[in-house]
Amino acid sequence: MESAPTIWTTAQLALQKKLDRDSYERYLAGVNALAFDESKDVFTLGVLNDFSGLWLESNYKDVLEEVLRDVLGRRITIKFEVDGRLEDVAAGAATGSIIDGVGGEPENGDAAAEPVPRCRYRPDFTFDTFVVGSSNRIPYAAAQAVCKNPGKAYNPMFIYGGVGLGKTHLLQAIANEVAARRKRAKIEFLTSEEFVNLYVEAIQTKTLPSFRRHFRSLEILLIDDVQFFEGKVGSSEEFFHTFNTLHNAHKQIILASDRTPQEISGLEQRLVSRFDCGLSAETLPPDLEMRVAILKKKQETQTIKFPDEILFLIANRITSNIRTLESALTRLIMNVSAFGSELNLEMAEELLRDKFENETAKPLSVDAIQRRVAEYHDIRFADMTSKKRPQNIAVPRMVAMYIARKLTDMSLPAIGDSFNRNHATIIHAVATIDKRMAADENFRHNVNVLMRQLRS
Repeated sequence: MESAPTIWTTAQLALQKKLDRDSYERYLAGVNALAFDESKDVFTLGVLNDFSGLWLESNYKDVLEEVLRDVLGRRITIKFEVDGRLEDVAAGAATGSIIDGVGGEPENGDAAAEPVPRCRYRPDFTFDTFVVGSSNRIPYAAAQAVCKNPGKAYNPMFIYGGVGLGKTHLLQAIANEVAARRKRAKIEFLTSEEFVNLYVEAIQTKTLPSFRRHFRSLEILLIDDVQFFEGKVGSSEEFFHTFNTLHNAHKQIILASDRTPQEISGLEQRLVSRFDCGLSAETLPPDLEMRVAILKKKQETQTIKFPDEILFLIANRITSNIRTLESALTRLIMNVSAFGSELNLEMAEELLRDKFENETAKPLSVDAIQRRVAEYHDIRFADMTSKKRPQNIAVPRMVAMYIARKLTDMSLPAIGDSFNRNHATIIHAVATIDKRMAADENFRHNVNVLMRQLRS
């Protein structure tokens, strides 16, 4: 078996493809491999301090274990340990914001330094590498139209759909295409979470004017995962004014979310109306032929090729999203690369057994959520749908509504029907639980425990 650092090097390459550049560089670039205990399947990563370890365990442990599982072909447990050698690196590292000129002292005294647009979009996410089918033909055509006539064709453009269906790929393809056509264009691609973090950072460092100058002088702004704005009052207000400034100046805005603007609970109505005033296009799960085409396109950049029978095996068994589809292919490629063995259908099925099982797992139902939450809070299952409103019943009921919204694909009206309520009640419950989780650490812990139990 290869050494821990060698395995980690392979895993880092996969992480850079899986995560956006900013998240990888900010949180994972400084992590190193300390040891791999093959007998226990425990991989130990070195971190700067205890806080870093706790933060990574809370936010990135699942994705790290998934990537290492793909590299090694079996389930791996991640362990974090403080590595004293990293302190020397940190001491000599330059500090600053992820937008140049925001968060640091301006060099010329009084005048704030102007931020420089970042080029954080992946070069491999282009229109050429995007597989087009009946499930995504409309957003693909709209994206190309935007590139030819930014700010005029469809503005704003709002792409929505489930996880792993190509929304991020399309946004970055637009950024790459416009950047290639117009070398000096000011383009910014980031997630709504990053926008919120930058806004908070600008307030803390008293560089809000520079932050606003940067975003309101862009020619094209692309925001991914817009649903993260829900419940963020201050940053939503800031984005509202940024949106208006760019839109009034006929600058292009492209947004992506896992749901329609109307379905993003806790989002101000004026933002919903802004998001909905342009073109909204949905990406749908790909059919069998398109899934095979995606796998063949993915293979074009690899030296290892598989016969059609293996590609059809993957495409037939994994139907949920493109990300899982590509992850399965990557696992097979890594396994053949690491062990140099021939791969047949039986071996491929065994290597991908856990992914296939996840695809066929029974979807989580609202009924199951209601029963687990009722049991956890020691109330009757019937109380979930009753009209009773005492605190000890109303709060668990809202928690069940919140979890149903987060862990199922059901619409708001459908969830409401399951609780004998309307969709407005579900929106109110989600907003209430979100607010309480932000203010009460113990309450947040209890809700997260329930969600982990229901996911397992």
